[in-house]
Amino acid sequence: MKPKYTIAVTGLNNTDNPGPGVPVIRSLREAKSFDVRIIGLVYENLEPGIYMKNVADKVYQIPYPSSGSDELMQRIAYINDKENLDVLIPNFDAELFTFMKGEKQLKASGINTFLPTIEQFEERHKSELPKFGKKYGFDIPFSKPVANLSDINSIRNEFDFPVLVKGKFYDAYLAYNTSQIIEYFNKISAKWGVPVIIQEFIKGTEVNVSALGDGKGNTIGAVPMRKQYITDKGKAWGGITIGDKNLQDITQKLISKTKWRGGMELEIIKTHENKYYIIEINPRIPAWIYLATGAGQNIPEALVNMAVGKHVEPFKNYDTGKMFIRYSYDIIGDISQFEKLSVTGELEL
Repeated sequence: MKPKYTIAVTGLNNTDNPGPGVPVIRSLREAKSFDVRIIGLVYENLEPGIYMKNVADKVYQIPYPSSGSDELMQRIAYINDKENLDVLIPNFDAELFTFMKGEKQLKASGINTFLPTIEQFEERHKSELPKFGKKYGFDIPFSKPVANLSDINSIRNEFDFPVLVKGKFYDAYLAYNTSQIIEYFNKISAKWGVPVIIQEFIKGTEVNVSALGDGKGNTIGAVPMRKQYITDKGKAWGGITIGDKNLQDITQKLISKTKWRGGMELEIIKTHENKYYIIEINPRIPAWIYLATGAGQNIPEALVNMAVGKHVEPFKNYDTGKMFIRYSYDIIGDISQFEKLSVTGELEL
C-alpha cells in the first residue's frame, strides 16, 4: 500500500509571472510512489491556484518573509498543529532563506524539506555569479552589482550596450543606454531592494535546465528545454524538451562540484559559436517543471521521496520533443471563498 503524505506547497500565483506551485502540485498528484493531501500556502488571497480545482485540498494564508522569519515560522507551526505536515516545498527565492535557516526547527516538528544549504544559496546569487564561475570553471557573463545611482556612472564604461539590468530575486530588463539603466534600477530596487545587477548581454539562444541534486554530488534528474514563446516579462509561455549532451554535462558538473541539494534551474545562453554561458542559477524548482514530468522525470516526486529519507535512483532518460504551452482560463468562484480566506486565513476546498 502506498504511503500518503501531507505536503505544503507555496507559489500558487499562476499569473503571467507564474509561480512553480501549481505545476509542482500537478506533478505530485501524478506521483506513482505515494498519495498526497496538498496544503496550499499563499501570500495573497487572489492567487489563482487557490481557486483551481484539484490543486490544493486546503489553503492557508501566510505572512510575507519581509514580516520577519519568526512570524512566518510561527504561522507554519500553527498550520502543522492542524495538518500534521510531512513535507514542505517552498517555491520562491525570497522565502528560501527563512526555510533553510529554520530547517532543523521544521525537522524537529516533523516537517521534512529538501533544500540547498545556505552556502549553496548564497554563492550562486546573481551578484556572486562571476566568482561562482571562476571557482567551479563555468563561463559567466561579466556583471557587477550596483547599490546606488552613483555606481552606474562609475561602471558604465565597463560595458557595451545593450546590458541586462536584473533584480536580486526577480525581474530583468534590457537597457540600451544609461537613462534606461537608471529607470530600471529605480524600478527594480523599489521592488526587490539592492543590489541591482548589471550584466553583459550575450547574444544567442536561451536554454534552461530543470535539475535535482541529492546533496552528495549526484544528479537525480535533469531535463533541458528551449523556450518557444517568451512573454514581455521574459517568462516561458511555451517550450520544448531538447537533447543536448553539453547541457547535461554542465548540469552534472555543477551538481557534482557544488554537491547541490534540492531542485534548481539553470538559465543558459548558447551562442552561435556553441559556447554556453550560465546567466542565472535559480535555487528551486522552476515554473515549467510539469514539462519535465511530462517528459518522464517527475522531479517533485523524487524530491519528496528524498525529503522523507528514501533512496532515489537517478532518472536515466527523458523524452525529447515534448512541448508545453500555457494558456489563460477563467475560473468561476464564489465571493464566500474569498471572504473566508480574507477573514480567517484558511479555506477548505
